[in-house]
Amino acid sequence: MNIFNTILLLFLSQTILFSQQTTRTLLFDGSEREYILYIPANYDNFDALPLLFNFHGGSGYAADYLNFESDMRSIADTAGCILVYPQALADPNDGGSTNWIHKDPTDHDDVYFVEALIDTLSYEFNIDNKRVYVCGYSLGGEFTYALMCRLNNKIAAGAAVARTMQNYHYNNCSPVHPTGMMSILGTDDSISPYDGLSWNGETYYVSADDMHSYWANFNNTNTDPIEEAVPNTNPNDGSTVDRRMWLNDDGCVYVMELRVNGGGHDWPGSNGNMDINSNSEIWNFVSSFDIDGKMECSTTFVQKHPFLKGKSELFKTINLLGQETNFLPHMPIIEIYYDGTFRKKVIME
Repeated sequence: MNIFNTILLLFLSQTILFSQQTTRTLLFDGSEREYILYIPANYDNFDALPLLFNFHGGSGYAADYLNFESDMRSIADTAGCILVYPQALADPNDGGSTNWIHKDPTDHDDVYFVEALIDTLSYEFNIDNKRVYVCGYSLGGEFTYALMCRLNNKIAAGAAVARTMQNYHYNNCSPVHPTGMMSILGTDDSISPYDGLSWNGETYYVSADDMHSYWANFNNTNTDPIEEAVPNTNPNDGSTVDRRMWLNDDGCVYVMELRVNGGGHDWPGSNGNMDINSNSEIWNFVSSFDIDGKMECSTTFVQKHPFLKGKSELFKTINLLGQETNFLPHMPIIEIYYDGTFRKKVIME
């Protein structure tokens, strides 16, 4: 690299440091589409960073959602992640509400808009295309499932808050690789019922149990989850949380639910339940995946040595996030054995 290119690269890096957040537009399908882009302060053009999309709810606006509900900018600065908060277009069949999935009849399809955003940003910035993540709230969560099903070749993992899968996506999902799936659902959500939503004999949204079973089956996990109560640090919020995890035989968590018992149509940590912070929970989960599956898992080791299966020897020890760990006093751990069984325990001393 000659001296001119070196100086130019350094200049661009410094420019980004002083202009972390911008509202941009992309001409797509005849419309000027807006999105908020946040570049972390440590971006230097040299290291490829993961990309996280965060989708607002129905009738919402990206700026309000970022400022008052799901602000992940501090996580982006600490973890080194590029954030995108896209803006949905008005739906003429729903009174002009800004919706990701427009009501029929329509030919509007925002899956292609997100694909265009990934391609555009990947051209401009040094993005790790094996680590593109999606998350969203309510209708944005429903759209997250659509992306995980239909744009799965570009999405490593996703998380949805206050929404189960739409019946259409549930019946027509076609993922192509092991995909981390996380949900944060309130059991008393009157807008997105935990047990699904049906009307006149037609199912619109499937139940949480059916949705988790779908992703557990696809990711080849154990059918029964491990369940752990989250400490009730805020007893005045009217709800508690259970962390439920579906594990592979190698002990990797591929499906996780934070079930908010008594929770409503909320983004926990900003409103409703305050025992968890949805922003950090989502990042901690999705960031452990790339397009090939759960990172730092020993799946290939077990596959290469099938003769070890059936033996009762300990294979690995993990924490509640599926990360391999050592014994720590007073911390719950999960021991995974070669025969596919597991045991949860807490070392007291």
